[in-house]
Amino acid sequence: MHGWLPPTVQAAAVVSLGCAVAGRSGRWWIRRLPLTLGFGAALAMALHWYLGSTGLSGGPAPNALWLWLILAGTAAGVILVGFRGTQWWRRASALAGVPLCLLSAALVLNAWVGYTPTVYSAWNQLTAGPLPDQTDVATVTAMQRAHVIPVNGTVVQVTISGVASKFPHRGELVYLPPAWFASTPPPPLPVVMMIGAEFNTPADWLRIGGATSAADAFAAAHGGNAPVLVFVDSGGAFGVDTECVNGARGNAADHLTKDVVPFMISNFGASSDPARWGVAGFSTGGTCALDLTVIHPDLFRSFVDIAGDAGPNAGTKEQTVARLFGGDAAAWAAFDPATVIAKHGPYRGVSGWFAIAPSANHGANAGGQDVAARTLCNLAAGQGIDCGIVTQRGNHDWVFAAAAFAAALPWLAGQLGTSGAPHIAFPASPAQVGSTSTTEAAGR
Repeated sequence: MHGWLPPTVQAAAVVSLGCAVAGRSGRWWIRRLPLTLGFGAALAMALHWYLGSTGLSGGPAPNALWLWLILAGTAAGVILVGFRGTQWWRRASALAGVPLCLLSAALVLNAWVGYTPTVYSAWNQLTAGPLPDQTDVATVTAMQRAHVIPVNGTVVQVTISGVASKFPHRGELVYLPPAWFASTPPPPLPVVMMIGAEFNTPADWLRIGGATSAADAFAAAHGGNAPVLVFVDSGGAFGVDTECVNGARGNAADHLTKDVVPFMISNFGASSDPARWGVAGFSTGGTCALDLTVIHPDLFRSFVDIAGDAGPNAGTKEQTVARLFGGDAAAWAAFDPATVIAKHGPYRGVSGWFAIAPSANHGANAGGQDVAARTLCNLAAGQGIDCGIVTQRGNHDWVFAAAAFAAALPWLAGQLGTSGAPHIAFPASPAQVGSTSTTEAAGR
């Protein structure tokens, strides 16, 4: 999605739109073309207002996005005011121009938010077919009772009650490593709660984040032992940004702490020891991972924050307070990690891994997530939290997130007491985590 495809689609869109308007009369250019351009500008302005009012992004979108939306609206306007009485090939060009311009805008949007890195991953997202090694709860229960140990872990979709939180959410997923099938009842394995980015589905970590591949590789090297992974829904719908807080967009925090945690313990025999629970997330999910751990050290003791922000982010601080908390500054402070850490005082047995890519550009956070990680790590270390910062080359996308999680998993598994997984220090050299360039640690 970052190679030859975008310029090819964009070139086709320009050719189609050019064929639709070229060779028309001077009167048409003077009277009709301004109308079509105005229609395109109105479309772009409406979407610009929508993004700004909902706070779907913490920073300005690329100018190319608005350009392609204007051109898409222009192509639609050409159909409306210039369709009748024109040659068939002009009509065909105008009709083709609309989807091509919209696709060009979508490609710019995808490059901006880093959602799908390849055409194959985009197709998987659109078709939403079965995931690798996915089965149903009845099958895994029968396998576990018969002690049928699979070579790889198994993925099941689950329906977690929202009674405690009243948070409407989509179906969620659980990854069970081979070790889970070894006994009846299953062993009380550690758990990692996996949270995606702002634009997400619960399956993103599996389809484009490589989480199960990383877990399978780890399990294969440790006698089938790995943490259970639960892929949660922190938004309730695609593009709904709750930042994992309780607020105007729903009680997302309560869902993750009061619905998901008890469900995993009662339905999959997961460990109830908070020292064996961790949270990992990318982008917004990284912010959530840190936030949930420092707010609830009684539930989670380790986190992996991959390219997260300094705190819940729906624009400026004032916009965040208004959009997420209905203007309640005290509610914002209750979910601001810096405020929470300072107020809590010394922590015991809490640790965190910050993965950052300083070169990545992501809206208002361009070049700022490394600053956020260092600031929060220093603050956390001062309150007894063992933390490290791992800098990796990459962009703010799922390719970076997949590599960062794979690098952090051995450390995280050791922190959570996974059988056969030793406690390891934060990486001391680039060779230990592949693309890592620098590592910092504090509070050890």
